[in-house]
Amino acid sequence: MSDTDGKKTLGLRGGAARPGNVKQSFSHGRTKNVVVETKRKRVVVPKPGAGKTSTGGGAATGDPSRRPAGISDAEMERRLKAVQAAKAREVEEAATRQAEEKARAEERERRRAEQEEKERAEREREESLKAKAEEDARRKQEAEAAAKAAAAPVEEPVVARPTNTKAPDAAPRKQQDRDRDNNKRGGKGGEDNRRSGKLTLNQALSGGEGGRQRSMAAMKRKQERARQKAMGGTVEREKVVRDVQLPEAIVVSELANRMAERVGEVVKALMNNGMMVTQNQTIDADTAELIIEEFGHKVVRVSDADVEDVIKEVEDDDKDLKPRPPVITIMGHVDHGKTSLLDAIRNAKVVAGEAGGITQHIGAYQVKTESGQVLSFLDTPGHAAFTSMRSRGAQVTDIVVLVVAADDAVMPQTVEAINHAKAAQVPMIVAINKIDRPAADPTKVRTDLLQHEVIVEQMSGDVQDVEVSAITGQGLDELLEAIALQAEILELKANPDRAAQGAVIEAQLDVGRGPVATVLVQNGTLRQGDIFVVGEQYGKVRALIDDQGNRVKEAGPSVPVEVLGLNGTPEAGDVLNVTSTEAQAREIAAYRENAAKDKRAAAGAATTLEQLMANAKADENVSELPILVKADVQGSAEAIVQAMEKIGNDEVRVRVLHSGVGAITETDVGLAEASQAPIMGFNVRANASARNTANQKGVEIRYYSVIYDLVDDVKAAASGLLSAEIRENFIGYATIKEVFKVTGVGKVAGCLVTEGVARRSAGVRLLRDNVVIHEGTLKTLKRFKDEVAEVQSGQECGMAFENYDDIRADDVIEIFEREEITRTLS
Repeated sequence: MSDTDGKKTLGLRGGAARPGNVKQSFSHGRTKNVVVETKRKRVVVPKPGAGKTSTGGGAATGDPSRRPAGISDAEMERRLKAVQAAKAREVEEAATRQAEEKARAEERERRRAEQEEKERAEREREESLKAKAEEDARRKQEAEAAAKAAAAPVEEPVVARPTNTKAPDAAPRKQQDRDRDNNKRGGKGGEDNRRSGKLTLNQALSGGEGGRQRSMAAMKRKQERARQKAMGGTVEREKVVRDVQLPEAIVVSELANRMAERVGEVVKALMNNGMMVTQNQTIDADTAELIIEEFGHKVVRVSDADVEDVIKEVEDDDKDLKPRPPVITIMGHVDHGKTSLLDAIRNAKVVAGEAGGITQHIGAYQVKTESGQVLSFLDTPGHAAFTSMRSRGAQVTDIVVLVVAADDAVMPQTVEAINHAKAAQVPMIVAINKIDRPAADPTKVRTDLLQHEVIVEQMSGDVQDVEVSAITGQGLDELLEAIALQAEILELKANPDRAAQGAVIEAQLDVGRGPVATVLVQNGTLRQGDIFVVGEQYGKVRALIDDQGNRVKEAGPSVPVEVLGLNGTPEAGDVLNVTSTEAQAREIAAYRENAAKDKRAAAGAATTLEQLMANAKADENVSELPILVKADVQGSAEAIVQAMEKIGNDEVRVRVLHSGVGAITETDVGLAEASQAPIMGFNVRANASARNTANQKGVEIRYYSVIYDLVDDVKAAASGLLSAEIRENFIGYATIKEVFKVTGVGKVAGCLVTEGVARRSAGVRLLRDNVVIHEGTLKTLKRFKDEVAEVQSGQECGMAFENYDDIRADDVIEIFEREEITRTLS
């Protein structure tokens, strides 16, 4: 009678008996039995004493006919005791539950009494404040009446007292009745009421009497209502009509705030119009306009783009304009001596610090000539990948100095620089450099420039040209004089006494200094502490550093400086504008960021199902080489990405997964591992943790300092994805003279090699009437009875095709070999 888990079926031992296992008793005649259910069995237990006989037999023997078979008297007695114990426990648990319910009811009653006491105390405090306000109003009214009586003539006739003068008498009577009620309740009188509105330390800590305190504005409104009531009734306040600026979408609580209305009233008005909204939901402009007109205000519709209105250009008066230094950009083909010429002008050694001797950044410098004139120079790179840099240099400049090597003449980037200068509509000065070299031919340079509509003065044109040498210093003074003359003709002026505006020439993420932007101030004066917005970033000027590495307090027009204090790295070419508050700068930056994100999403998304399927089909046929690019400055990263986009054809392309500025981090390594892409570092290095992670995960990191090498390596890697070109070389022809049937082999063609050679390893085509009917391989090539590797022209042989027997006399067999040719990207 025991379970599989070792317990008795009735749970009489081990504490397994539960009140829920005992069910209602039932009767068999006069004898009542108890039903006990276990997990597996239902046992009927006779009630004690049932089954006794008058003849004896003991109290526990029972009637054998009424007792279940196989149960002894001792077992029956034990089971009955277990049932009684279970009933006793059930009674105890019921009593315990009843006691807990009673305790909870008492607790609820106590809390309700405390809440009522708090509410009563709050009402008494409000009544005391109201009585005090009425008393103050009465005293003020009595003082005003006394002053009027003193100022009135003595012989003034006595007139009837106005009806509203009963208020002073009514107020004392009300106060007396209220004091009498307070005394009946056992209160302490006016002193207690006077201090009832003050917050004590115990109230603040225990959250007791008072609870949530009224604001000062609410108290003032209440006193104002009491004063107006004492003066003879309420006075309706005049409705204030406001101009509510309404964007394309607005939150309900913000709409109520702009109208200076209660949020509940605005929500109620929306519900009356059939819109079940809460204060945190957004509604459209048309719905908000209806609500604004319903409350009696005026609507001013605005757009999200209106946040940029604070930085719109202001026309300066002519009297505020002052002369400014000219901005000169050095442009030309790579290795024509642009930076060397600028070094000779400013007596610096910039070329020595450039990788490979070529400029890969935009440098901004200021030079003071012997005559005392200040010139601002921009040095642009000449490599083909830096087209956007040269374009930016031409856009922010006043004068373009086109450097052309006398021994090399006009080159592709020279033509590109000419086009940038013409597009920017800025004057040009031609500097024919390397005039000291034996192969120098300045006349050829001037002649080549004629092809691009650049006519120099020696060719009866209006473009100044100067022959210079960066090595010997020849012609440098003449070049500076030509620049000064051109600047004098332009009459360059700016207003330094306004909010600064400038262009970002270059940007980078510097270790220890954070994001740094090289800015050329175009208008106004940029000072330390100014709050500004630049592109999608904003910040506060923490420091200004000039081209010599010295800290300055301010930078005026045409002055290039490094700006520290940005919250992120801006894009090269962004415009910097100074704002009045940080909130404006943050709002403008957030708007520009969202607009750029939407633009990128719209550009990358397919608008129709046909476009989506076309893009998917195109992607299936194109092999991609994914890479990650990290560079030292924003301009270099931009140039590398543009160069990568030009690599590829219809079969292979390079996809830049991510490009950024700064050191290579673990995040970059994780992205490269997930995409199985190499990381290209340009003038940057990976930190220690990134190097360890890359070694563990097998991510390749390549470092470059010259853009030529990076582009060539990526082009070579992309060429490896190209499928090899298969080229066929015809090596011979054979004519079938007779067809033989060979047991176990099939049909064998008796052939005569008419041209070239027949090889066993070559491919064959069967031509019938000059039409290809089969292409395959040879199963056998025999000369007499021997298998041979090849048969020369003019010899007979036997040929059998692999898995093909439809051969006839006079058919022609074309024999060819396939050659794989590795392809490369041009």
